[in-house]
Amino acid sequence: MSAAPPDNDVLWARGIVKSHQGTPALRDVSIAVREGEVLAITGARGSGKSTLIGCLCALLPVDSGEVWFNSSPVHTLSRAGREKLRRDRFGFVGSQPQLVPELTARENVALPLLLAGSGHKAAYGAADDWLERLDVTDCAKRRPTELIQSQRQRIAVARALAPLPRVVFADDPTAPLHREAQDQVLRILTSAARSHQLTLVLATHDPELAKYADRTVALVDGRTPAPATPVRRAAVPAGH
Repeated sequence: MSAAPPDNDVLWARGIVKSHQGTPALRDVSIAVREGEVLAITGARGSGKSTLIGCLCALLPVDSGEVWFNSSPVHTLSRAGREKLRRDRFGFVGSQPQLVPELTARENVALPLLLAGSGHKAAYGAADDWLERLDVTDCAKRRPTELIQSQRQRIAVARALAPLPRVVFADDPTAPLHREAQDQVLRILTSAARSHQLTLVLATHDPELAKYADRTVALVDGRTPAPATPVRRAAVPAGH
């Protein structure tokens, strides 16, 4: 039986192998993510970044290898167990916002808090705060179909951050945004993670966005050919 990972690693994986319909996506990938760290997983499109994020956040079962969260095994969980872990401990932002179309933006952001048992006042107060921080307060009463893509993406980011999850996974979260908006959203994501001591795992093919991380892991053809490296953190202006 394998030993548990170090206590200061909130996420830890060893020897991950994952294929999609017989095509290898990850080949013997090992990675450790420290508590409170902002980690960028970089690589070209098709390098395996999204698959690695999916395995780490319990969305995808691994074909072989180990994944641990908070010193507990994830790779042995049932599908229901993985769903509960994602719901209770993780936040997720993808490249395409997955919002509930029948709900307003404010209701979408409050939803995970309400499902977790927060009171109405606390849930909607947090929703209002994050909508303001993402500069989409004017969208609060509108439904996703009434919004443009960049507004929907900001709301998805607000929804992921509002419950203050233990780990936030962001898979190319700024893809629908122009450069200025990309920088703003990344500043908010990384500063929120650091100020609330959250762990953020970010997948991006853009080296400029990776500069917001504390450390990077490069994927090439589903492998990690080089050790994770620290990067120079991008400056975060006062007030963010």
